[in-house]
Amino acid sequence: MKQQGFQYANNKFPLLKRIKRLLRRNDVFPKKRLGQNFIVDESLIQRMINYASISQEDIVLEIGAGFGFLTKHLAKRCKQVLAVEVDKKLVRALRRELKNLKNVNFIEGDILKVYIPLFNKVVSTPPYSISSPLLFWLLEKPFKLAVLTFQKEFGERLTAPIGSRSYSRLTVTTYYRAEVEVLENVPKTAFYPPPEVDSVIIRLKPRETPPFKIENPAFFHEMLQVLFTQRNKKLRNAVTLFLHRKGMRRAKATKIADSLLFHDKRVRELAPEDIGAIANELHQKIKRA
Repeated sequence: MKQQGFQYANNKFPLLKRIKRLLRRNDVFPKKRLGQNFIVDESLIQRMINYASISQEDIVLEIGAGFGFLTKHLAKRCKQVLAVEVDKKLVRALRRELKNLKNVNFIEGDILKVYIPLFNKVVSTPPYSISSPLLFWLLEKPFKLAVLTFQKEFGERLTAPIGSRSYSRLTVTTYYRAEVEVLENVPKTAFYPPPEVDSVIIRLKPRETPPFKIENPAFFHEMLQVLFTQRNKKLRNAVTLFLHRKGMRRAKATKIADSLLFHDKRVRELAPEDIGAIANELHQKIKRA
């Protein structure tokens, strides 16, 4: 069977027939805007669960449960699965296909908007379209470990070297909050329909102690957001813009920006620890201004 230039072998991906049958039965057409790409590689499902070291004590969050292939395997290994799905047709299919599993909590809606009960682990292939807001959302939650598949380019941003094209606000925020491991590459043919790019499996472990001290986390993240919209500019220029947006007169903002550590470096050249030190220094100078 050919799909978008790829040759699928049913003997290699036995889930493919089941997915196509379920799509027809439930009148579901995979929506690109929702990132609906269904896993056809059952060995990938098993590897993700093994990477998360799932036990009977775990409450596992799954984002974008689809037809429940991953959900079903998780339910066999953990205490409870919180299966979140935004597509109404897929939620109906999920409830029907997994009706005998008593430890699955079906949650219909947008993961970023609906109430989610407490969980300690995450195992999921979330839609690529929500990767960035989902990660920021997740890093605010108390959890022990997450194993997620992301678009390869997005995964590279999480571990990007300082100064590289992929180095971003996302890199710094993730480094501050969690330890990140890239576990393996996943070819696009592991999904149906295949996405346009390959994926990676990422394991996140929240840090017990941040790698550097931040005096005011809200101020740090606010500054970080503005700085990386100006990543190729020198720090003095990016900070001047940040302070001006906060209502400070440009002359005063420029004077403070020029007095900062690393003021002559470009934003992309600053290590996360450098940005933390700058945020602390700037916050103190604003309070004294």
